[in-house]
Amino acid sequence: MVLEQLTDAGFAAEIRGPHLFLHDVPYVTAGRTIARATLAFVLEPMAGAGANVSDHRAMWTGDYPCDRTGARLGHIENVSQRIDLGGGFVVQHLFSSKPPVGYYVDQFEQATTYAAIIANEARALDDTVTPRTQRAIIPAAVDSPFVYVDNATARARIDAVSRKLELRGIGIVGLGGTGSYILDLIAKTPVRRILIVDGDEMEQHNAFRAPGAVPLEALRRRPKKVDHWQAIYSAMHRGIETVAAYLDAGNVTILDGLDFVFLCMDPGPGKRLAIEHLEEREIPFIDCGMGLEHVEEVDAILGIVRVTTSVPDMRHHTRRRLALEVAGEEDLYARNIQVADLNMLNAALAVVRFKRHFGFYLDLEGEHHATYGIDGNRILNEDRRPPTAANHSSDNDADRAA
Repeated sequence: MVLEQLTDAGFAAEIRGPHLFLHDVPYVTAGRTIARATLAFVLEPMAGAGANVSDHRAMWTGDYPCDRTGARLGHIENVSQRIDLGGGFVVQHLFSSKPPVGYYVDQFEQATTYAAIIANEARALDDTVTPRTQRAIIPAAVDSPFVYVDNATARARIDAVSRKLELRGIGIVGLGGTGSYILDLIAKTPVRRILIVDGDEMEQHNAFRAPGAVPLEALRRRPKKVDHWQAIYSAMHRGIETVAAYLDAGNVTILDGLDFVFLCMDPGPGKRLAIEHLEEREIPFIDCGMGLEHVEEVDAILGIVRVTTSVPDMRHHTRRRLALEVAGEEDLYARNIQVADLNMLNAALAVVRFKRHFGFYLDLEGEHHATYGIDGNRILNEDRRPPTAANHSSDNDADRAA
């Protein structure tokens, strides 16, 4: 392991989340004084174990390092950019230096090479300085919800943006087609806790409207949906909690304390109860739905996919947008029509809206009701903040729950 290699070699190294840090590296300032700063690298756990380091660059928390004459080390210069890595570490510069073969075989070679390039100039002024300080680093208490490191976010330098999604808890009520795709997407965010709620068993028709491929043996066991999906996504995200029950007056308080809730429920008393409870507790939520129709004249499917957002200061539109009565036999989606593409689209639109709500994505529309028309490939945004003067009528065919 790279951390053990570096500490055994005398470096003050530590790993925090998706980054490897090498502290106390001496460098020459523009004024030819000696200072110390930290090198940072995107952690690549597989480097050296059958894979080379994919990102050869390094980050630096100090002023730009110079040579013994006070001239900038231009041969490693990449870009000067302020990046907040979290935990009090803010880098100022990025360096780029590849070895002759074009890559580093592991991160020990990468870290020690950059340390030598910078520190050797400081040693030319004072041969007593060294990056091998033998200083012990107390490991940071990093409580990541992920089983393994999200180094892609670190490599993209959007750590601060990603931290906007470090929420206490997200709820997903209903793990059918749309709800299971929402879980797939939310499990890849740094939210601490994901509460999934559904009383149904995993059945054959569910497999055709959900992520991945459900093994036949699993369908024969008929596990609860929440247990099936928790077993799969716990391989990636630690904080998945299950409630294998339908939402009712006796358990609706399980939603208390959540930062956001996705409702992917069939219309009915449970959905009405959930909406009223979330509004009373001032918890923002998104209700997902779609309405489909078989047009016999052309033998094709027509319909609308809907995402309705409700937040504490924008609730007035929900009652006229959402269907709360149990769907009739004529509802095509309620008969388990297999449209995994629309379930996936419904989930993606909902999660993108959720991420815009928390500032991960830029939000210029501020819509709280959006519908996608399948036949014309159109998205219509309505109920913006502040609300428009027009009193739009409800899209009844879109108000069927996912």
